[in-house]
Amino acid sequence: MPALAALALWLGTNAAPAQLRGHGGPVRALTISKDGTTLLSGSFDGSAIRWSLTREAAEQVLRFHDDAVNATALFKDGRAATAGADGRIAIWSPGRAQPDKVLEGHTAPVAAIALSPDGATLASASWDHTVRLWPVAGGAPRVLEGHTQNVNGIAFTAEGGALVTASYDLTVRIWPLDGRAPSIVTLPAPLNAVTVADDGEIAAAGADGKVHFLTRAGEVNGEVALGPAPVVTIALSHDGAMIAAADIRGSVAIVERKSRTLARRLVGADRPLWSLAFLPDNVTLLTGGTDALIRRWNALTGEPLGATVQQGSADPLAAHAGDRGAEIFRACIACHTLAPDQGNRAGPTLAGVFGRRIATLPGYNFSEPLKKLDIIWTPETVSKLFEVGPSTYTPGTKMPEQVISSAEDRRALVEFLQRVTKR
Repeated sequence: MPALAALALWLGTNAAPAQLRGHGGPVRALTISKDGTTLLSGSFDGSAIRWSLTREAAEQVLRFHDDAVNATALFKDGRAATAGADGRIAIWSPGRAQPDKVLEGHTAPVAAIALSPDGATLASASWDHTVRLWPVAGGAPRVLEGHTQNVNGIAFTAEGGALVTASYDLTVRIWPLDGRAPSIVTLPAPLNAVTVADDGEIAAAGADGKVHFLTRAGEVNGEVALGPAPVVTIALSHDGAMIAAADIRGSVAIVERKSRTLARRLVGADRPLWSLAFLPDNVTLLTGGTDALIRRWNALTGEPLGATVQQGSADPLAAHAGDRGAEIFRACIACHTLAPDQGNRAGPTLAGVFGRRIATLPGYNFSEPLKKLDIIWTPETVSKLFEVGPSTYTPGTKMPEQVISSAEDRRALVEFLQRVTKR
C-alpha cells in the first residue's frame, strides 16, 4: 500500500526522530507494545495507525469507526483493539483490512479500554456510565454498574484480581473480580484518568488539576497539585517511578511518584494534548496532541528529542496575545475552529454560533440527545455551559468535561467568542 509511505514521516535530525506524522486530527490514544517495537495510535479523525518503532514507519491504517478512536490496546499475540466514540470496540489481526470481531453493547462513547495481565479479558469504560468485561475468547460481557456519570478511566491491578475505574461522578471504584462489591472512594473533582502501579498504588486525576494517590485498598494517600487546568490524561512509566500528566491547556508535568513531587514540565509543550505513553526504557515519553503529531520527549530532562517545528506563526490565537478570553479558549482549539473557512474538527466550528440552535450546524454529525435539547446559543447559555459543565447542561454530549468556576473568566471567554465568531 504505497500511500502508507506518505504517512510515515518522522521529522527530525540525526538518530532521534522528533515527530510522527500521519493522522488527520488530534491524536486521542497511544499504546506501546511491551517490547517497545510497535505503537498503536488512535485519532479524532476516526482512524488508528499501527506503527513500527524499529523501522520508524506506518505499517497499517485501521479504518472502521464512525467517530473518534478514543482508546487503543495491543495484545501479546500482535492483535490490536480500538474503541470509539461510536460505542464500538474492534479487534484486529495484523495486516487485515477489517476487524476480526466487533464488540457492541455500549450505548455511548467508549472512553478507555484495558487488557487484563493474562490477556484473557478486555475491559471498557463508557459514557453510558457502565464498565464491561469482555472475554477475549468470546462470549457475553460482564457489565459493572454503579457509576452515575461518564466513566473515563480504567486499569487492571498488576495481579489481575481487581479493576479500577474513574468517573466524572468524582469516584474511583475498585472492583474485585471475584464478584464482591466495589470499594468506592470519593475525590474532590470529576475524574478523567486512572492508572495502577505494580505495587498496587492507584493514581487518578481530573478537573481540579491534581494527581490523587490511593492505596490498593482505596485509602487516600497524598496528592500533587499541578496547576489550575484540568488534567486530561496520565501515564505511568514501566518502572513505576514517574507519572506524566497532561492538562487541557497543553502543559505536561512529570511527577516523581514515591516522593510526591512535581519534578519538571516538558519544555515547549504548549498545545492541548490528549494522549501519553512511556516507552519501556522508562525515559522516553510519547505525546499525542491537537496538532495531529506524535512527539517524543526525554522525561528525565523535559526536553524534546530531535528537532522541533516552530509553531508560533501557526498558532491560531497568536493574534490575540494578552486577551484573557483567548487564553481560556486555548483549551478548546483541539476541537473547535473559529472561522467558517476552517471547518469542523472533533467538534463543530464556532463560526456564527451565537443565535444558532444547538445541534443544527449543517455538515456536522451531532449526537441524537443534543438534537432534542431546546437551547439557543447566547452569551448567557454559553456561560451556563461552562458554569455547570457540559455533561450537566448538555446531556449526551461528546464534549470533554470542563467547568470554569470564575464568573470573570466565563465572561472573558464569552466576550472573546462574540468578537471572533461573527460571520
